Amino acid sequence: MLQQVCGISSLCNSEVLHYNYALTHPNSTPSSHGPAPPTHQTKLPKFRKVISVVAGLGQSGEPFRKAPLGTVRSVAADHARGLIEMRRSINHIFSSERRRVEIRVCLILQVKSGADLEEDGEDWIAENVLMQLISVEMDPETKTGKATEKLKLEKRMRSKMLVIKSVESTQKFKYMARFYVDSDFGLPGAFVMENHHSKEFYLESCTIQIQGRSTIKFPCHSWIYNSSKCANSRVFFSNKAYLPNDTPKGLSKLRQQELASLRGDRKGIRREWDRIYDYDTYNDLGDPDRDRELLRPVLGGSSEHPYPRRCRTGRQHAKTDIYSERPVPAIDQIYIPRDERFLTINQSSDLSTADDSETTAEPAKEITSVREPLREVDSNFFESLRELEDLYRPILHEVAPGEAKSAETLPEQSAVADPDHTSPNYPVPMVIAADDMAWMSDVEFARQTLAGLNPVVIKSLKVFPPESNLDPEIYGKRGSALTAVDLEPQLEGLSVQQAVEQKKLFVLDYYDSYMPFLDRINAVNSVKSYASRTILFLTKQNALTPVAIELSRPSPDKANPVTHRVFLPPATVKEVDWLWQLAKAHVAANDSGYHQLVSHWLRSHATLEPFLIAMHRHLSALHPLNRFLLPHFRNTLSINADARKTLINANGVIEQGFNPGKYSMEMSSAAYKQEWRFDELALPADLIKRGMAMPDAASDHQLKLVIEDYPFAADGLEIWAAIQEWVQDYVQIYYKHDDAVKFDYELQNWWTEARTVGHEDKKNAAGWINMETRANLEEILTIIIWIASAHHAAVNFGQYAYAGFMPNRPTATHKWVPEKNTQEYRELSENPEKYFLSAVSDKNQTTTIMTTLEYLSTHFPEEEYIGQRTTNNWTNSKLALSAFNKFSLRIEAVERLITLRNSSPHLKNRRGSVQLPYTLLYPTSALGVTGMGIPNSVSI
Repeated sequence: MLQQVCGISSLCNSEVLHYNYALTHPNSTPSSHGPAPPTHQTKLPKFRKVISVVAGLGQSGEPFRKAPLGTVRSVAADHARGLIEMRRSINHIFSSERRRVEIRVCLILQVKSGADLEEDGEDWIAENVLMQLISVEMDPETKTGKATEKLKLEKRMRSKMLVIKSVESTQKFKYMARFYVDSDFGLPGAFVMENHHSKEFYLESCTIQIQGRSTIKFPCHSWIYNSSKCANSRVFFSNKAYLPNDTPKGLSKLRQQELASLRGDRKGIRREWDRIYDYDTYNDLGDPDRDRELLRPVLGGSSEHPYPRRCRTGRQHAKTDIYSERPVPAIDQIYIPRDERFLTINQSSDLSTADDSETTAEPAKEITSVREPLREVDSNFFESLRELEDLYRPILHEVAPGEAKSAETLPEQSAVADPDHTSPNYPVPMVIAADDMAWMSDVEFARQTLAGLNPVVIKSLKVFPPESNLDPEIYGKRGSALTAVDLEPQLEGLSVQQAVEQKKLFVLDYYDSYMPFLDRINAVNSVKSYASRTILFLTKQNALTPVAIELSRPSPDKANPVTHRVFLPPATVKEVDWLWQLAKAHVAANDSGYHQLVSHWLRSHATLEPFLIAMHRHLSALHPLNRFLLPHFRNTLSINADARKTLINANGVIEQGFNPGKYSMEMSSAAYKQEWRFDELALPADLIKRGMAMPDAASDHQLKLVIEDYPFAADGLEIWAAIQEWVQDYVQIYYKHDDAVKFDYELQNWWTEARTVGHEDKKNAAGWINMETRANLEEILTIIIWIASAHHAAVNFGQYAYAGFMPNRPTATHKWVPEKNTQEYRELSENPEKYFLSAVSDKNQTTTIMTTLEYLSTHFPEEEYIGQRTTNNWTNSKLALSAFNKFSLRIEAVERLITLRNSSPHLKNRRGSVQLPYTLLYPTSALGVTGMGIPNSVSI
């Protein structure tokens, strides 16, 4: 009988299947969203015809219910047992091999703020969005993953109270879909989505539940535009990661196709809906068609002006300069792939788990939306410190100047100060919150080189006097005007040579950085800038103090092309030497320019962009390193594009407010050419290079700090070690041996392209790490994460705290330090405070820079901090989740350690006389201008 069944199986396949389904699903109903489950009523008659033939009831094909009763009785005894056996056999065969399985899909999406989902009474998403599941199993005919038919979405549901409090509002919606597939379909590893409506929507996540099996999650976080605008359908992969050679056969081709679509063809102007990652030079900083004075050299692609690459936009070139790209109109945004742009919608809740909770958030702000200067100001200078302090809240005047304020009177900095920028006053910068005169002290000036806004430049002095690396034929002798006679009275009985040998002397050296540009910088009438060298001494009390400043500038005398002036501190701390204060102001201005252009912009923003672009071009969303690195690249392209439009562009904030002016980005390029090495971006290597630490196997982190109380280095090494351990734990989950690294072609392509294309001008330079072993990979990833998170945090989020009070860190200087017996010197003597303020940033520069720094120092609600992930579906690996939890706990331990260190009376550099604790590497933060917090990425 079983042979009979098998023999007719090809004839009655569908009928048996439908009958079998009806037997096992008596209450099922047809669905319009997949192959309809067959019903007993519609399919049973055909099946009875087949049964009547097999049972020997004749060839008439009459339904079983119409067979003559006598005929049935005559054959019943012979065939009853066989009929039962046949039915059981058919049920077994088709229920186990061709059983239909239901797959339920839940999608969480949002529409643009203010958009309506209803059109003519219909839901435009449900009517115009199609979805198709792709299996990890390969279809032998198509050689691609098995695919379902394309279905519409259904069942829109909305969160009860999910509104973002901002100028716009939005809500999340849940959509469902049901698919019915054969039991041998395999697990869905991807899905394809098509939007056939003119409006776009944001797809946050997808959850797939297979009948009787586990749940599969898809982190999406992407905008879905009309399919006619996109060359390829939108593809999303599950959160299960695969190295390229381990990719399931059903996903292999799709994986390659998706990467190819992200790489594009290097042609055409990029549009809002494009998702193409490509490279270009920095040829978009100028605007020569508007004014030839706004022409800027192309950075990148030449030996004269090397630079990392940025994201290509394909915009048309200027009419007056074929090498320059036209700037975008003021109301438009520079192209970056849409998913890289700041979101204005909330991502914080998960509707897939019956979300009825109320959630609020504030959208990210663009750079162009920062607080306007408080009032119309001319180019005049502040008359007094009191006039400058009037910009801040009245708290500064509640007690006498210089008197320490109590904790109860300090301004609250843990929340966004005046987020709508309606207040007539700025928040009080932390550097003057406790004592508004402590910034003038030499010890505080020196402390900030270790625990301030730019703690990554100070070096241990190896040779005295310090020497230049500039061409002596152009800039004269390499040495300096500093002498041992200048220094030794301040070295506590040591000779200069002894102090050098004992690593007691340090230098803040901006000579080589500024000198090649000074002729052009100082050609601007209002700018008076020097190249500076500052020598600092570590006292027996482990306090750092400046002992000499050398200010130099070009001279028309060919025999002596550079003139030098040496300034020494006053003999007593009670004595105020305003020449010395002016010399420190010039050093601070140089430090401000170098900090913004090199320590901040170049070493984090510009350095990382090529690695981000290459990741999307070569590391598939299925690759374990894609979602590992993704949080550390979040919003970086967006903030970089905004910066090229308003901050580092021709006549932008940096050019208007900092001494280097129109040569600012050329200086950044020169630093890239002369100083930048990838391996030295690692914190331990950087400290060793600067002579601030020595290898020591017996010390924590295998390094011994030359200055034990060096807050940036001490806290930084804790963060570095935590990142390093997390990277090692994660890498070893997916790479079991070195060969796995060597033969991962996506990984190799990423690293090769980032180095040879993204950093093409440095591709043959020293410092690149070979991608050959797990240890190599771990070092590379640790450096990238360190730069994206902790390094950027250390040089960014203290900007308002320290530089929000301009005299502490002026960005521009407008007068030379006067010579004695001159009219300028007499003016200084008569009213030193007024003269000092006339020599540094003017009112317009001050308020513009304060406005910008307040924004750049602010933490917004969507921030994600190191050790955190705002989405919990980024991976399905329990090992990876366990390793990340371990990392998070270690970061929490670092927080406790930093708090303990800041309370130690022996570590004086952590607070200083300004009573500002060092928290720039404290991992988490509240909202607003807090002077703490390490976001995962360069997102501001």
